[in-house]
Amino acid sequence: MSDEKTPEQAALDQSPENAPATTDPEVRAVGVRSGMFGAKGSGDTSGYGGLVQPVVLPGAAQRPFEGWHEEVAGALDVALAAGGVEHAVESVVIHRREITFHVRRADLPTVAQVLRDDLKLRFEFCAGVSGVHYPADEGRELHAVYHLLSMTHNRRIRVEVTAPDADPHIPSIVAVYPTVDWHERETYDMFGIVFDGHPALTRVLMPDDWPGHPQRKDYPLGGIPVEYKGGTVPPPDQRRSYN
Repeated sequence: MSDEKTPEQAALDQSPENAPATTDPEVRAVGVRSGMFGAKGSGDTSGYGGLVQPVVLPGAAQRPFEGWHEEVAGALDVALAAGGVEHAVESVVIHRREITFHVRRADLPTVAQVLRDDLKLRFEFCAGVSGVHYPADEGRELHAVYHLLSMTHNRRIRVEVTAPDADPHIPSIVAVYPTVDWHERETYDMFGIVFDGHPALTRVLMPDDWPGHPQRKDYPLGGIPVEYKGGTVPPPDQRRSYN
């Protein structure tokens, strides 16, 4: 048998650019990206069709953290314990001096309420929610990332929640942060994450009867007819030739 590695294996052996800049970092691989956009068989004309790159996530940081990160993490631990909530925070990741709290999805509304109301935290503003799709992250394929700002203490954090493709449900936090109303709708529209308890979870960009969710990695890249004001536009591979 040949000892030569496939491009995918070679990519996973490399030190990826987005690995955490710490000594002996723990990195969790969640797949390999092929091509510029991760799509296959789409007629990629970007010139990056042969790109192979590992998809990795930085590992959990170790306590105690540095500076105000430890203050926030400690205050959150105390407030959750006082409310009888245990193990709501699964892990804390500090990467490039930014902190992310990975939270169990069932506990998301409680954690959001504590982050907003506790006097030592006071993250009064949620700037929005971003969806991410990692098809190879088994059991955690769908991620929802909330960006929070404390105007009282001038601090920014992220809260991240995951859900499996087979059960794409995450509790809505519109009741805590009304500003995420349309952000949750857009994340549902683009990624198919269902925000339970949202007051009106309908599509905000695509037609109501549109099949699929366009920002998922398994969504076809191109080749889909587009409707515009009653007219139709043929898919790219029928409009022009790249030969």
